[in-house]
Amino acid sequence: MNKQFAVLGLGSFGGHLVEEFHAIGAEVFAMDRNEELVDKYFDIATHVIHGDAQDEQLLVQAGIRNFDLVVVSFGENIEASILTTIILTDLGVKEIWVKASSLYHQKVLEKIGATRVIRPEKDMARRIAHRLASKHFIDYVELTEEHSMVEIKATPRIIGKTIAALNVRNRFGCNIVGIYRSHDMIVSPSGEDRIEKEDVLIVIGENRKLHRFEKQGV
Repeated sequence: MNKQFAVLGLGSFGGHLVEEFHAIGAEVFAMDRNEELVDKYFDIATHVIHGDAQDEQLLVQAGIRNFDLVVVSFGENIEASILTTIILTDLGVKEIWVKASSLYHQKVLEKIGATRVIRPEKDMARRIAHRLASKHFIDYVELTEEHSMVEIKATPRIIGKTIAALNVRNRFGCNIVGIYRSHDMIVSPSGEDRIEKEDVLIVIGENRKLHRFEKQGV
């Protein structure tokens, strides 16, 4: 059975989430107290209702407990996001992702039961900064505070070498988990796989080790 999602708040971030869930064919319930936004996403969300996410009874009637993951996307309204998170936690929602507007807001949300706190502007700024400051990183995705996944374009230094010869795991403590080649994706490449021109390596590891690999390995 496919996972079912709920998005509470249809502002810019929440609205884009609903659109992306719809695009990949996922079931998504949406809710907002702004009738115009409810009308806007009426034909995009699987089900959308007009209402206040701080209304516990309304959430219960909407079957909020049945969703696999609920996103609270109105981070600008700190009081509302905190209260909604408390309600969802008390109702036993399985997984709660909440948008935060500041570090203080994030810490409060983590203490009251948010499964994961999202700070889109901060996350995107970090991603762009790493990409712009790096010579070889094509993309950068933070997995945890200390671990990330990066895409690194093959350089003349490593083209023609096998994964085994690069010995990235032992030398740098990172793992090459995939290779983009033309329009194909090689998942979990073997030691015999050889790096070709235009390849893009997908590498996972601690941030400091990834940067060391970039400086010394490619």
